[in-house]
Amino acid sequence: MEHGSAQQSLTRLAVSATLHCLTGCAIGEVLGMVIGTALGWSDLSTIVLAVALAFVFGYALTIRPVVKSGLPLRAAIGVALAADTVSIAVMEIVDNGVMLLVPGAMEAGLASWLFWGSLVFALAVAFVVTVPVNRWLISRGKGHAVVHQYHGGGHEGHHQH
Repeated sequence: MEHGSAQQSLTRLAVSATLHCLTGCAIGEVLGMVIGTALGWSDLSTIVLAVALAFVFGYALTIRPVVKSGLPLRAAIGVALAADTVSIAVMEIVDNGVMLLVPGAMEAGLASWLFWGSLVFALAVAFVVTVPVNRWLISRGKGHAVVHQYHGGGHEGHHQH
């Protein structure tokens, strides 16, 4: 019985870590796609910009609470790199892969339902693929497990649903 609840809380933690990553990725991805498309850049340039911004926002969302918990910025950056690199990388590979696979999605333009629908679909697929990756990392004390050492010191009152 106890084992089952530990598995559930691990999954919940993985979902929460992935949602956190998805937020940063989505902000960067949308901004990158919007800027690249608006400027008429090639698919490759647009994706490079979107991925770069996804990493920036993904890391920023982790660094902020860790710094607020009292850790110096330099150490917080290290925590963010350890926590999010694999997660963001997996999410971005899947997300951009889906965008490239959907016929016409990259060329559709910002006023098109195809573009936005494809982006939402791509992020949803990336989320589903990234949850088990994060779950595995957390189970091994890596990934977002690193961040949770700095969320208010302990786990009392955290993630109790």
